Amino acid sequence: MLESLVTSKTRIKLLLKFFSHRNSGYLRALAKEFEESTNSVRVELNRLTEAGLLVSEDEGKTKVYMANEKHPFFEEIKGMVSKFLGLDELMEKIVKRMGNVEKAIITGDYARGIDSGTIQVTLIGKDLDEEYLRFLMDKTHEKLKRKVQVELLDSDPGDLNGILVYGN
Repeated sequence: MLESLVTSKTRIKLLLKFFSHRNSGYLRALAKEFEESTNSVRVELNRLTEAGLLVSEDEGKTKVYMANEKHPFFEEIKGMVSKFLGLDELMEKIVKRMGNVEKAIITGDYARGIDSGTIQVTLIGKDLDEEYLRFLMDKTHEKLKRKVQVELLDSDPGDLNGILVYGN
């Protein structure tokens, strides 16, 4: 879906990076992460900044980019990116049918804005339906062509890094 609207692979990577969660990055690190030339990343950063979708600030000699949360289409683009990644539907199903889910946190590559093909999720709660979880993981792989890895925890360790998609 997103590929038909946005033809630049680098632009798609940047949109995934900045609109899948609150993330920031600078030119050289983004180029290295995406395995792209600094020039192609610079061109797309400039285009997205000129369109108002990204904002930048100087940190010393480095320009750091992030999504412009004040842009009128911020929520819509974030929603499109979420749908592209398949996370919205996956999280809705997990929370509705898994039992007493206190928190759902996306960790790993997707939490860093990288579409690696593996979605890592940590679920925190008691008496969660592991049989339904296995079924859901298989269906997600069939439908989204992405592997799902889930870690189940009884309580919140408090030091998980990722995107909180359900809970407080």
